[in-house]
Amino acid sequence: MNSQVSIRRSRGVVSGVALILLGLWGGLAPFVGPDIHFGYTPDKAWAYTTGRLYLSAVPGGAAVIGGLLVSVTRNRVVAAIGGVLAALGGAWFIVGSGVTTFILKNTSISIGLPLGTTTAAGTATARMYEEGVALFGGVGALIIFFGALACGRLSLVTARDIAAAEADGSYYSDYPASGTGSAGSADYPSSTGQFPAATEYPAPATGQFPTAAGQFPSGSSGQFTRPSSFRRSTDEFSGPTSPLSQPPAEPPTETA
Repeated sequence: MNSQVSIRRSRGVVSGVALILLGLWGGLAPFVGPDIHFGYTPDKAWAYTTGRLYLSAVPGGAAVIGGLLVSVTRNRVVAAIGGVLAALGGAWFIVGSGVTTFILKNTSISIGLPLGTTTAAGTATARMYEEGVALFGGVGALIIFFGALACGRLSLVTARDIAAAEADGSYYSDYPASGTGSAGSADYPSSTGQFPAATEYPAPATGQFPTAAGQFPSGSSGQFTRPSSFRRSTDEFSGPTSPLSQPPAEPPTETA
């Protein structure tokens, strides 16, 4: 079995058992609750109604099937499907009654009336709230939690999985066993394989890179002149004297 999709059965046991128990409670409690006067009408145990079937038994069965898949399978994909199926069942416990009544406009599918009836003033009692949480909202939220927990745990490859793969090559066949070599020596080329050896690269001091005595001239090689070799600006720009540079002539003096 491919190690990327195979898991140990112990990975999802806790979540799977919790999903099975919650699914059994959510699916069967409305049928047996009237014996202790806890649940929804009709106030008769094991009485069949479409509301009990589609709003309790069906989502409870989805949670039970999902929990079984999470608990017994060794396939990661199948276990994830089981977790998602159970979470969908939990979501239907919460929103199923509202969807059938207000969206599908089907009044024949109803959960009934709480057996903890309202008071004479018409206000709801704590008993009614407890029945709604215990049979629909609360159990649905717990099923969603354990379904998501199962999906999260089953999607991880932990250090324990890797250790089991190294110890048992027949279970995780695509992992090399610890006694047959490591991944670095089996899967990757060595220095004599595809990767060039260190001798193919020239050394910085003697190879392709020039040294101080090579292509780059030194300070005493003569290619760079000293500042004293340049002529001064007064000698370089010497030329004929301009008339404008001569001093003005003195005006002639008049004789009496």
